[in-house]
Amino acid sequence: MISELQFIRDYIDGISHISDSDWENFSSRLVRKEYKKKTIFLKEGDVENKISFVIEGVVRLYIPNEIKEKEVTFGFCFKNQFVSAYDSFLTQNASNYELETLADTILFSITYKDLQEVYKTTTIGNLIGRLAAERLFYNKSRREQSLLNETPEQRYLNLFKERPALVSIIPLKYVSSYIGVTPQGLSRIRKRIT
Repeated sequence: MISELQFIRDYIDGISHISDSDWENFSSRLVRKEYKKKTIFLKEGDVENKISFVIEGVVRLYIPNEIKEKEVTFGFCFKNQFVSAYDSFLTQNASNYELETLADTILFSITYKDLQEVYKTTTIGNLIGRLAAERLFYNKSRREQSLLNETPEQRYLNLFKERPALVSIIPLKYVSSYIGVTPQGLSRIRKRIT
């Protein structure tokens, strides 16, 4: 079975070759962390200090509210994706939202400071940073376009076409918030589809 770090290296190598010395420099700074389901690992008001790669699990990005039903879920990150409160990471200012696991999750993370060192000391560093930034931007852009151009039913179908196993992992209250409908509206969509 392929090791978790080797999986990350293969992922990077799939985009551009990484030398052994650059890989050693980068991978020595990665920290593996396991989170139980329903763990908030970045709270609103905290500064995001890491970019992480999801090895296993699902992460929800959401705007908290004292009334749980009014929380706004605006993103999910899955296995083989980068996750971060990226605007907070870039500016090193407080985050306006939270990151929470929806399943037992394994992440490999690099800190802001360590990533700056990788940029300075490796030939591949800027590519790694750019790759993470491009993937995070792509996900954000797709989400915005989806909200502008698709119906809630299309957003629901697209979410589960891309990740069919998630029906059993993501609570429907988060799905309804993500696609922009009430739980009752989601229930009607699901009835129409089945």
